[in-house]
Amino acid sequence: MSRSFLFVPADSERKLAKAASAGADALIIDLEDSVASAARPAARQRAVEFLQTDRPAETWVRINPLHSADAGKDLQQIMPGAPFGIVLPKPTGAQAAIELGKMLDVLEKDNCLAQGSTRILPIATETPAAIFHLHEYAGATERLAGITWGAEDLSAAVGASSIRDADGRWLPPYELARTLCLFAASAAGVAAIDTVFTDFRKLDALAEYAAQSRRDGFAGMLAIHPDQVAVINEAFVPTAAELQRARQIVALFEESPGSGALSIDGEMIDRPHFEQARKILEHATRPKHTRQ
Repeated sequence: MSRSFLFVPADSERKLAKAASAGADALIIDLEDSVASAARPAARQRAVEFLQTDRPAETWVRINPLHSADAGKDLQQIMPGAPFGIVLPKPTGAQAAIELGKMLDVLEKDNCLAQGSTRILPIATETPAAIFHLHEYAGATERLAGITWGAEDLSAAVGASSIRDADGRWLPPYELARTLCLFAASAAGVAAIDTVFTDFRKLDALAEYAAQSRRDGFAGMLAIHPDQVAVINEAFVPTAAELQRARQIVALFEESPGSGALSIDGEMIDRPHFEQARKILEHATRPKHTRQ
């Protein structure tokens, strides 16, 4: 799964032109929040034109909420461009991803695309009702590529005046949503993607937050500005020391496949450590994976 997902407004030719060189692992061409309703017809046209150019292979499109009047129009116009996947905003639960999958079945056939090729990434915490359905993503659709979360729409829905405390930490309701996203993704066997860090000028604070995200188990992070991309990419790369230790752990268990617990450097490790080490090495399949 990608480390960095950069949102790009579909109504901005300038930002679309710069997006491919931003260094993000994935782009999200946005037809929802960053595009005014009146500008969406032109934005859809720019989006499909971008998809039909020599663009990054992992280019997603965030459509409008599934049951809005705009969602069907978004899908009809962009699917000829064969996006890598659809970012689904404001789902009330996994049923929305299932419904989107059925729509994609038809559109892939109509556009001569490989059946099941278009992935789905739900922003799974943007409505209060959605919080109570996060467990339903497990086994819901084979199109599910990951699960991400958002705080702004959720806070607006409950009437909150703030989502972070004076030190910039998530307030308890939004820390809960973040944690549940992480667990829901793990239960579904897909990547958990952390939400945006909105103050794009504070790159040191972003680096600290992104490092915490990887520590907690997130596989990547959303970005709203090109300057954030390099910071996020760096944070989600295992260090050389982490890779060396992971290789040692994997080698130990491969040498003793029947063992439940082993010792390394005076520390007892067991099967969960083995699985964690394997995941670290899987991340190392990306280019430029080690850092000091």
